[in-house]
Parts: sequence; structure tokens; C-alpha cells
Amino acid sequence: MGSQQAANILNSVAKTALGLGALGALANSALYTVDGGEKAVIFDRFRGVLEETVGEGTHVRIPWLQSPYIFDIRTRPHNFSSMSGTKDLQMVNLTLRVLSRPDQNRLPHIFQTLGLEYDEKVLPSIGNEVLKAVVAQFNADQLLTDRPRVSALVRDSLIKRAKDFNIILDDVAITHLSYGAEFSRAVEQKQVAQQEAERSKYVVMKADQERRAAIIRAEGESESAKLISDATASAGMGLIELRKIEAMKENAATMGRSSNVTYLPNGNQMLLAMNAPGAR
Repeated sequence: MGSQQAANILNSVAKTALGLGALGALANSALYTVDGGEKAVIFDRFRGVLEETVGEGTHVRIPWLQSPYIFDIRTRPHNFSSMSGTKDLQMVNLTLRVLSRPDQNRLPHIFQTLGLEYDEKVLPSIGNEVLKAVVAQFNADQLLTDRPRVSALVRDSLIKRAKDFNIILDDVAITHLSYGAEFSRAVEQKQVAQQEAERSKYVVMKADQERRAAIIRAEGESESAKLISDATASAGMGLIELRKIEAMKENAATMGRSSNVTYLPNGNQMLLAMNAPGAR
């Protein structure tokens, strides 16, 4: 009798636990949570994708009948590269970085047409398309000298294309630009040629200045000779004699200041002075 009652109690406990477990599983399947920076699109098996989205928090759904699909609506970065041809047929490798997010009001349409991986499906293709179209409008050197204009064209064109797919771009930037090996060598050779041209230009300018200086010196000497000739013709040889006297005075003064110069009397006066009476 006692064992029968114990068995009945155990059966009741097991049934209760099973019922509670089933109820808990049902309640858990009926609840879903939308985290911060996310929104949910609800797919109903009878009505399809619902137009109204669900915001942050814990919500109730009908199990099996409704399924939530979570979208991250925060801005996310994407990088992709493209090898494009310039107007002068040079190949350029560009890397583009965009910050994108979905249009929250168009999430059901995005889910229907593109799915949850909408950005991976759209951004690389339209990014390559826009880069190739913009780069083809410029020569290779203009991509450096006119880079702000190139970036603005890429940004405006890409934002416009992304709107067609209900994607909002908060920022578009060209982060890397490199040329092919042939163009890089051509640029280096051009720089060397420009340096050689500048050096040759400097040599020519220096020679021209030296030529002008020689002409000026010759003109000055010619003018000086002419003045001396005119003065000699008008005043005779007196000017030349005066210049000789001035030169002799200057030489005498210089020699007089020197301690290495000894003056001797002219002729035999020194010997006569030694033989004079009273000389010892």
C-alpha cells in the first residue's frame, strides 16, 4: 500500500516537472530579445514579412508562426580595393573605406530583397563600379594633384548609388593609392630629368653672369685707359711722372718700415769715412 502511494507521488511529480519544463520551453520560445543598436524584422508564416519593425528590449512572438530576424543598425566600416584604369591608360590600385548602416525605415524591404548580409552583397560591387567610373575621368598624375576633387566625386557617386539599395553611407574615404611599376619608374625618371634640367639651367645662368662680369670689367678697364690717355694727351707726361713719384714714395715708406733693409752710402764714401783722421 505504501509503495503504491510513493509510486503515485513520483508519477505526479514527474508529470508536474514535465509540464513545467514544457511550459518553460514554450515560454522561452515565445520570447526574444533585441539588443541595443539592433532592430528585428518579423516573418509571419501566413502574412509574410511584416512592415512594422521591433525595437530594443524583450518581446513576445507566436512560436512556429513568427520568426524574428535581427538587423544591426549601427554604423559599420567596410574596406575594399579596386584596380582601375586612368584616362591615360595607367593602372592604379585604390583602397576605399566606407562607414555604412541600413535605412531603418526600409528594413523589411532590405530583408526581402537582399537579406541580412545586404552590405556584403552590395557595397563591393557598387564601390568598384564607382571607382572605375571616376578614375577613368582623370590622368594618373591628377589623382595626386587633384585628390580632393577625386574623393568628392567618389563620395557623392557612391552615396547616390547606395541609396538605391536603402543603404546610408556616413563617410567615404580613399585610404590608399598606388601606381603600377612602370608608371612609378617613369615618375622617378621624370624627377631625375627635372633635377638635371635645373642643374643645367643653373650652369647656364652662372656662365651668363660670369660673361657679363667679364664684359663689365673690360668696359671699366677700357674706360680707365681712355681717361688716362685723354689726361696724358691734354696735360703731357706730368701725370705719369706724378704716378711714378707716388709709387716710389710708397715703396720707400714700405722699405723704411722693414727691419731687414740696410742702407749703404753711394760710391766710396764709406771707405773714405773710415780712413779719415781720428777714425779708430
